[in-house]
Amino acid sequence: MAKFIVRAIFAAIGLWLSSVLLAGVSFADLGSLILAAVLLGVVNAILRPILFILTLPLTFLTLGLFLLVLNAAMIGLVAALLGGFTVSGLWAGVGAAVITGVTSWIGHMILGEGRED
Repeated sequence: MAKFIVRAIFAAIGLWLSSVLLAGVSFADLGSLILAAVLLGVVNAILRPILFILTLPLTFLTLGLFLLVLNAAMIGLVAALLGGFTVSGLWAGVGAAVITGVTSWIGHMILGEGRED
């Protein structure tokens, strides 16, 4: 549970940075930002693996670039489910996916997740 909370915090930081850096991403308030980060974690844990398997041939064909579209779709789905979180367009979603992904990667590096000691 603690790992999920830490991941949600890094996702919230990434989503907040996306809203600051990109014109097409916005939040109504802090509560919707936190709820979007938690919901993004749930969607990525449940729905993303299924969609990843289904779109694997397309991911191979595009040399992995389709994963950006898949991540943007997950962010777009969260925006569609939440009223206080808006993403206007595919490119805003892709930009948010890149920023959130880099932020999460930095979080994993800081926390040392994935290392075997």
